[in-house]
Amino acid sequence: MSAIVYDSTAVLGRHLRRIRHAPAIMVMTQTMPIVFLLFFGYVFGSAMAMPGAEYRAFLVPGLLVATAANGIMTGMFTAAQDSHRGVMDRFRTLPMSRTAIPLGQALADLPATAVGMVPLLLVGLAMGWRIEGSPLEALGAFGLLLLFRFATTWIGILLGLASRSEEAAGQLGGATFMLPLLSNAYLPTDNLPAWLRTVAEWNPISAVTAAVRDLFGNAQPPADAAWPVAHPVAGALCWSLALLALFLPLAVRRFAQNDR
Repeated sequence: MSAIVYDSTAVLGRHLRRIRHAPAIMVMTQTMPIVFLLFFGYVFGSAMAMPGAEYRAFLVPGLLVATAANGIMTGMFTAAQDSHRGVMDRFRTLPMSRTAIPLGQALADLPATAVGMVPLLLVGLAMGWRIEGSPLEALGAFGLLLLFRFATTWIGILLGLASRSEEAAGQLGGATFMLPLLSNAYLPTDNLPAWLRTVAEWNPISAVTAAVRDLFGNAQPPADAAWPVAHPVAGALCWSLALLALFLPLAVRRFAQNDR
């Protein structure tokens, strides 16, 4: 265990230095939610009729969760880049824990994400969004966001290790921007066709978004929604832990298989 901690810390430091010297991916993934907030907030905000909730207050939590879900893209691209440029091969020649190498990448993503969310929060506050819940509930919301980001990063690491090239990883990663569109991140699901509402409400992003809105005090989950959205905090925790339990060992196994 001590070897995993030591090796993970070393890899974490390497990825933090990498983000500092080459922040392009992180800047892009953190900038897009701000662009969406300004566009949707001002273009669609005046046209939205949402009883009991102002659209911008509804939108900010959804964009925070979309930022967390972007862990798939950043994890995929970073893992693919290291894999196809020989960095992983150099790691394999060292007496290091095989678990520590992807774990260090996933851990390094968390502080970068936390810092990257600050501009979105500031723009949201400037546009009139407020945290209406208690400080403890707000901390719980941020904790859920980081937990979900950690889980989605492992999905990205697995896909990046399995990708055939950096270009393929970049193309597939770009497609992940579609995932929040099939959720309640940007629009309520109440008026969707029944089949599409079911798909949207069983999207993990919907449960996390509903939980963050609930903890921030911005909106109550609809009572007639699917279980993960009707019980958002429990649903968000279940989805995040389930994704971690599935993709963390798969990513570590994939890395070990590439070692052979």
